[in-house]
Amino acid sequence: MNFSVSEENYLKAIYHLQETDGKVTTNALAERLRTKAASVTDMMKKLDSKKLLHYKPYYGFSLSAEGKRIALSVIRRHRLWECFLADRLKFDWKEVHSIAEDLEHVSSKKLIDKLDEYLGYPEADPHGDPIPDSKGKLRQSNTIALNELQLNQPAEILQVTDQSDEILEHLKQKNIGIGTKIEVKKIFAFDQSLEIKAKNQIITITQQLAKSLFVKKI
Repeated sequence: MNFSVSEENYLKAIYHLQETDGKVTTNALAERLRTKAASVTDMMKKLDSKKLLHYKPYYGFSLSAEGKRIALSVIRRHRLWECFLADRLKFDWKEVHSIAEDLEHVSSKKLIDKLDEYLGYPEADPHGDPIPDSKGKLRQSNTIALNELQLNQPAEILQVTDQSDEILEHLKQKNIGIGTKIEVKKIFAFDQSLEIKAKNQIITITQQLAKSLFVKKI
């Protein structure tokens, strides 16, 4: 069964929201997609009729097993295209997301599997987000947010969860990215900002930014 661009966007957005919130509300989804609550309600009824989600008016909704499968398929396409754009076409990591938003709706499974093979079966996209495999399974990682890392514990940045242009540009200016080795040297009691060592430089970052950087101890 083929799905429209709008339907795929809704399924993907619901998947991301329910990762943290469980049941998803109409207002939360409307805010994420920047649309009206009435439009969300209409789409929920449509997706419910296709058995892609569990929907009960006024009680929220969540994806069915089939809805989750489709959402993960879209996410897989998106993140593989981001890898292609960044690794092979040398786009900046803050540019790839918006382009991949269009490319993710090219739904040929053969094309996506060939793209995965061509890229060498990457496990994560340029921002460190895990890429679902061809069966929709996600790699499990033992990462923690940087603000939870003990002082002087060497670690490596594996994921940036806040992918706003401002954050990505700030990290680029600080020469910090996926794979950067990092240590927390001090936490300031006043505002919980962190003094970190990265690539032989000592810099201070906000607690908000630290919560967006996920690391693995080394």
